[in-house]
Amino acid sequence: MSTNLDIIKAHYAASDRGDLEGMLAPLADDASWTEMAGFPYAGTYIGPDAVRDGVFIRIASEWDGYTATINELVDGGDTIVGLGLYAGTHKSTGEHFTARVAHVWHLAGGKVVSFEQFTDTLLVARATGSF
Repeated sequence: MSTNLDIIKAHYAASDRGDLEGMLAPLADDASWTEMAGFPYAGTYIGPDAVRDGVFIRIASEWDGYTATINELVDGGDTIVGLGLYAGTHKSTGEHFTARVAHVWHLAGGKVVSFEQFTDTLLVARATGSF
């Protein structure tokens, strides 16, 4: 049986290998996924399909070399916190950014029920040319 920490480690491993289905696999059908206000994809998405279309497909289409490198995971049982860096080059501006990020995951019954992202949205906005 996988622990909640194992489930989130598997999500990030799937991200590292570009496996979108693997990234979405741990999300509950009604999982709430919140991208921070000020981030290009800000808002709350409900369910794996909405997360795929509203976040990951858009990132892939708008950025070159976009990465989320999570180098620390804090195991709080039903709450897992990931700390690391985002980086990428915006396709339309050619501008690169790197920003610290924190992800807060809540799990129940072996599934992600909510996710919330925290990052320096100004650095991202500068790269997109929107600031």
